[in-house]
Amino acid sequence: MNVQKPGSFSRAAPAPAKAKKHGKDKKADKPEKMSRKDYEKEMQKLQVELCYMQDWVRETGARIIIVCEGRDTAGKGGLIKRLTERVSPRTFRVVALSAPTERERSMLYLQRYLQHFPAGGEIVIFDRSWYNRAGVERVLGYANKEEVETFLHNVPRFEEWLVEQGIILIKLWLEVGKKEQDRRFAQRIEDPLRQWKLSPMDLKSYSHWYDYSRARDAMFEATSTKAAPWYVIRSDDKKRARLNGIKHILSIVPDKRVKKDKVKLPKRSDKGRYKDDIDLKQVKLVKEVY
Repeated sequence: MNVQKPGSFSRAAPAPAKAKKHGKDKKADKPEKMSRKDYEKEMQKLQVELCYMQDWVRETGARIIIVCEGRDTAGKGGLIKRLTERVSPRTFRVVALSAPTERERSMLYLQRYLQHFPAGGEIVIFDRSWYNRAGVERVLGYANKEEVETFLHNVPRFEEWLVEQGIILIKLWLEVGKKEQDRRFAQRIEDPLRQWKLSPMDLKSYSHWYDYSRARDAMFEATSTKAAPWYVIRSDDKKRARLNGIKHILSIVPDKRVKKDKVKLPKRSDKGRYKDDIDLKQVKLVKEVY
């Protein structure tokens, strides 16, 4: 099994002023909280690098697939948002498929994912992926034992073929602890701005913590290969998880800075010049409340 952990932004916690008489201070192992200012500063640097990577992908016709998996509330959506908020949606595409239709259930299992794979010059991010079969479908009984075993047997060969075809495949697993997951679920229940994140599937899955742990372990054992390893991001600290995830993606993609000529705006033509203010008699103006 080839499960790897990306490089970390974690900092060593400061030593306590005095030694504790009764055992080790558990807080000493926890990195200090990253300030919003430091986080935004590092994020801006990484997002600039993502823009450079985007230029390289377009220039070379590279094809990249990023698989984001993990426990509920682990921070997949937050990582994906930061990956994509400063780049072109024509280059970075996010795929988050809903439950399969009756027609899709009659297809080959991977068929509905294949149609979303990148063409040259594209990066596709799967917010959950074909690994649903090894996780939620296995735990909640949507796939039987034979279907799961067949998937775990065949998917490494499928992914090896993708890599042989020149696709850069990056598989990320975000791991959140039980205590932190409880805290985030409580936020979703109470906060109207987060309630849309709380799905019936989340509630069904909540009581199956160790079933998901066993499914995760079996998935890593079968599908973390030399060609397509799983990379685990510890995500109890969302800020560090996002930074570490993006930093890791940038470290894998072998991009080079694309040289560009400096853009110069052309001179505007005054030909056909007229008074082009909008005629407010023909339209309605939005009320300026702010």
